[in-house]
Amino acid sequence: MAVDIRVRDRAVTLDERPLERRVGLIILATDHTTEPDFCRLVASARIGVYVARIAYANPVTPDNLRAMGPALTAGAALLLPGETLDAICYSCTSASVVIGDEPVAAAIRAAKPGAAVVTPTLAACHGLTALGARRISVLTPYTVATSRPMADYFAGHGFDIASFTCLGLDDDREMARIAPDTLVEAARDATAADAEALFISCTALRAAPLAARIEQAIGRPVVTSNLATAWQCLRLCGDTAAGPELGALMARPLVAG
Repeated sequence: MAVDIRVRDRAVTLDERPLERRVGLIILATDHTTEPDFCRLVASARIGVYVARIAYANPVTPDNLRAMGPALTAGAALLLPGETLDAICYSCTSASVVIGDEPVAAAIRAAKPGAAVVTPTLAACHGLTALGARRISVLTPYTVATSRPMADYFAGHGFDIASFTCLGLDDDREMARIAPDTLVEAARDATAADAEALFISCTALRAAPLAARIEQAIGRPVVTSNLATAWQCLRLCGDTAAGPELGALMARPLVAG
């Protein structure tokens, strides 16, 4: 016997949107780290995080990173099609360098013209500026060839590089597997005595949860790729709550620079 299904005769009430603020993530198909970090650092009852993945092929080289550029508009279009977002983060630090912050932003805004665009590189610059740091040490998991454009980027943005250390890896899946204790040790070794802050590059690294621990080990502020983008996305969504237990940056307001 067929079940009689009834349509309720009273109209439903619709909220304007399920959550007050929306953050989009465009991440690599191979990314193990950005989603967990943003779920922990950004997502809340007020802020939703929505993810699109784009194709990426290892090894991590400037050419392979640059090849993602044409996919950015299509990736952005998959984030809640037809709806607006408050911010969209392209979560690849080294690709943001070789493609360029402005071309990345233009490609994303071609699909989502109203969204603020966040890149790890520019977010790191904002974060270092908010911390008052100009002379910095840099740690990357990359090869020298992939690290070189990163050094040029920060020097070109007015930072004085006291030291630059890379780990020589060329597979982002291996970068995501670096043990936390190894990251802390590498950060300690990479920090120059006269550096005002340490920047740890790469969204694949599980470095954001370690920021406060590394700060205690080296005695100065730490900015990581995912910590910087999470911080900027929160501030763009109007979240000004301090979170110093997550690292010095999370207690600072957003400062352009």
